[in-house]
Amino acid sequence: MAQAVLDAPAAAEAANGRTSLTVIDCDVHPYPNTIHDLTPFMSDRWVQYIKQSGFAAPPGTQYPKGYENAARRDAWPPNGLKPGADPDFVREQLLDEWDMQFGILTPLYAAGHVHNDDFSIALARAVNEWQRHVWLDSDERWRSSITVTPQIPEAAAEEIRRCGKDGRFVQVILTVRGNAPYGKRHYYPLFEAAADMDLPVGVHFGGWGNHPITATGWPSYYLEDHTGMTQAFEAQVLSLVSEGIFERLPNLRIALIEGGFSWMPPLMWRFDKNYKGLKEEVPWLRKLPSEYILEHFRMTTQPMDEPPNPQHLLQIFDMIGRDDFLMFATDYPHWDFDAPDRALPSVVRGELRQKIMADNATAFYDFERA
Repeated sequence: MAQAVLDAPAAAEAANGRTSLTVIDCDVHPYPNTIHDLTPFMSDRWVQYIKQSGFAAPPGTQYPKGYENAARRDAWPPNGLKPGADPDFVREQLLDEWDMQFGILTPLYAAGHVHNDDFSIALARAVNEWQRHVWLDSDERWRSSITVTPQIPEAAAEEIRRCGKDGRFVQVILTVRGNAPYGKRHYYPLFEAAADMDLPVGVHFGGWGNHPITATGWPSYYLEDHTGMTQAFEAQVLSLVSEGIFERLPNLRIALIEGGFSWMPPLMWRFDKNYKGLKEEVPWLRKLPSEYILEHFRMTTQPMDEPPNPQHLLQIFDMIGRDDFLMFATDYPHWDFDAPDRALPSVVRGELRQKIMADNATAFYDFERA
């Protein structure tokens, strides 16, 4: 990152080790330490199934993360649990350390990667009950995301409606890489349930489905997979807009989480240009694609896209065209964690800084549902 000259407020924040602004973290990852953290929330049938089969966790990524559990080294609790597995330790290291107003839990326990559909549904429900009883009950500042089985949209819809009755669940969570683009009709029941419950759908970095991250095949390195994840985010934006989901569900909101944001302006430009020549193919669209994007999508800051010249970051914000489009996230406990006092360069000041750190999330999520 290029070193910018700190203004007085930013310098004070850096000296204090915390930010004086209100902070809402839109991406905190809780992890079961083992499958046995989830079994108290499963029926005897599935507890026995796990015991007999030796099931430990859903299939993981094809690319080793470079750091064990993809975690920052100080995120390992002293009690020997995995990073993100101890609510008390996370509360102290994150909520208390940075005096956060809210933290949104985004579990990445990929129940949808389990091909036994019945077991997949049971796993998703167990993750949500584990969040409810172990995390949400532990501190009133936590809010959470509903884990679902996108490959079984009807079951996902049922789980959204079940969990959505608890106001502490403030969104549905999907990984950006799935078996098909999310705009396809197959997924309508899932998005209809989210819209009915007035819950945003968070689309998060990761997943793998049955397809490589690139259009030309499987890359070799985690570096390529990690950097190239924007391709999957772009594909989902193109699909959701082109398929007309926002005409069908005008109150649907989508958060793009941990995908960066600097790629959005050129995507909107290209999308609008091509739409003008090909709009007969999608007659249900009543507006330019960029209008749907700016109305229905929001993005998180982590990983912060940092041009060598910090002033260029402000130009990217101008190109996006809305000062309520970005929401702050740390990605705790991962190795590329963004600390609240260092994530935004000092050129991002005043009202814009406060909007990104908290106010935009307050406008997008209903934290008072609880």
